[in-house]
Amino acid sequence: MAEIIQKDGTWVFDGDALRLTPGRDKNVSPLRRELGELIVPLGALAGLSFEQGKKTGRLRLRLRDGADPLLQATGGRLTEPHDPYQLLVDSDRYGVAEYLVDEVRQALLLDEVPADPVDAYLLPGPSVPLSASAGDGTASFDGERVRLEWNWKTEESKSSAGARSLAIAEIEAVEWQPAIGLENGCLRFRLRHAPTKAPAKYDPNAVELWGFRKDPLMALVAAAVQARLPHPAAGPRDALPAQREPGSAAGDDHDALLRRLRELGELRRDGVLTDEEFAMAKQAVLKRM
Repeated sequence: MAEIIQKDGTWVFDGDALRLTPGRDKNVSPLRRELGELIVPLGALAGLSFEQGKKTGRLRLRLRDGADPLLQATGGRLTEPHDPYQLLVDSDRYGVAEYLVDEVRQALLLDEVPADPVDAYLLPGPSVPLSASAGDGTASFDGERVRLEWNWKTEESKSSAGARSLAIAEIEAVEWQPAIGLENGCLRFRLRHAPTKAPAKYDPNAVELWGFRKDPLMALVAAAVQARLPHPAAGPRDALPAQREPGSAAGDDHDALLRRLRELGELRRDGVLTDEEFAMAKQAVLKRM
């Protein structure tokens, strides 16, 4: 097992998966704290690199294209403070970081994990229910419906219709765009049979973002919805299971397995489970997922 502990977070690799836990330092972004611990199976990894600097270095984890709904929803637009797949490393821990990189690379070679894209999500996405407030509204998602509520800063033509409730079956795609310079960002839900070119300021299915600190939290809502949409790379036949009815046994089982993974991680940290017991139990859950 390879492990590196920093103020920015803790990364642990046990040969089967890489466990990423955000640190408790005040500089850790709200998105990473809200996202919590991530368990990335070996099959989802494309590589791990380490970049040295004079005072600090940086570990960068690369996932296979299409493996993670968060990366799919954000399109690589998460900046460094919010990216859960980067870790700041103090100079006195450079050797540990390099050892972690070697262990992951060796495991990828031994298991012959391909680096090509995948056509199904290998990570479950953020757990639900969740809610985020930023810009001109609040977006909430319970696994079945998205709810958009407006605040006093919302354009009147958009807020006059009241809160919006969108069933997952209505949603064709989700977009998250950060604010860049003078251009505002948005969290937008594109509906089937209802195309629109309206700016987010006037679109009742979009929250406009103005570049404030809580904007990245909207990316978690986007990722949770993305995880329950058909995978963009899947063929028509492969997409059918993802179009299950909300509240179905498959959807409930998926969320239950995700909760079980987090419970196992907590039991291991509390000393209830040994490393070996944790590895065996986690492997059983990952196979079911």
